[in-house]
Amino acid sequence: MIRLNSEDYSLLQRLTQVYGPSGVEDEVRKLIIEEIRPYCDTFRQDKLGNLIVVRQGTGKKIMIAAHMDEIGIMITHIDENGFLRFTPVGGVHISELPHRRVQFKNGHTGVISVEKLEKPSDLKLTKLYVDIGANNREEAEQIIRIGDIAVFIGTFVQTGSRILSKALDDRIGCFIALETLKRVQSNHELSFVFTVQEEVGLRGAQTAAFTLDPDLAIAVDVTLTGDTPNAHTMDVKIGKGVAIKVFDRSMITPPQVKQWMASTSENNQIPYQWEVLEFGGTDSGTIHLTKGGIPSGVLSIPTRYVHSPSEMIDTRDVESAISLLVALLESPAEL
Repeated sequence: MIRLNSEDYSLLQRLTQVYGPSGVEDEVRKLIIEEIRPYCDTFRQDKLGNLIVVRQGTGKKIMIAAHMDEIGIMITHIDENGFLRFTPVGGVHISELPHRRVQFKNGHTGVISVEKLEKPSDLKLTKLYVDIGANNREEAEQIIRIGDIAVFIGTFVQTGSRILSKALDDRIGCFIALETLKRVQSNHELSFVFTVQEEVGLRGAQTAAFTLDPDLAIAVDVTLTGDTPNAHTMDVKIGKGVAIKVFDRSMITPPQVKQWMASTSENNQIPYQWEVLEFGGTDSGTIHLTKGGIPSGVLSIPTRYVHSPSEMIDTRDVESAISLLVALLESPAEL
């Protein structure tokens, strides 16, 4: 099992705190490029914004995908009093938005508030607005423009093996891909793809997979858990190992891919658990449908409070995911 120290996790802290909503992933991509230069043969940015990092080899062509984007809100209107109306970018939970703070690319901070409601069930997107402290429309327009996107503020906190932060979905996948790239010794041709616009429809992964046409693909992303009060019934728990996806709304994992992942995990004494996710999807959902079909699997990091500013993971799951991904990429991968 690979073990990481606090210095290693400082990279994850930087990844989570950088601004990078869907369609505006530039700062995340820049940070990743700084990290990958010594460990790859080539890298390039494609037309949609994906970062494609290649380690050359003579074996199978394997694509590893982790998305750079995070959820956010886009400004649609500024009223005469300087308050901002917005629409979600990605899977934003409307009921959880009042009094959350957000930050724009220019660094300006606002707070989401709500109009007076007659009853709780009246809470709708149309009742919400962002207050950036402006006195009127003219003042607000000096700070924010229509179409600007804000992300949620959620600082990085590590307590023991647990980590809390915004944007662990899916900067943790990017982190695992980076740490794997630093360690893996493989005969395969490896393409680590840091994708864009996953949260709004798996868009970057689709174009990247079409270009690369790999023999096999692995996505690394978060998944829900069933280990909190009132949680949806689900066997996945944080701290119990990387989750191997069986099913979600975007993909049914091929039996041979599941078996390869599980056997590799068992042979290397890496803890894992099976994931059946009854909703949602990952980059593999669109990758596996590309061209004539690409065998695909997913390594998932159990995460509490997904799509909130306080997503929670366990470092033991992160380290088992890196260990398994390295082992998979160093295996013959004969599926």
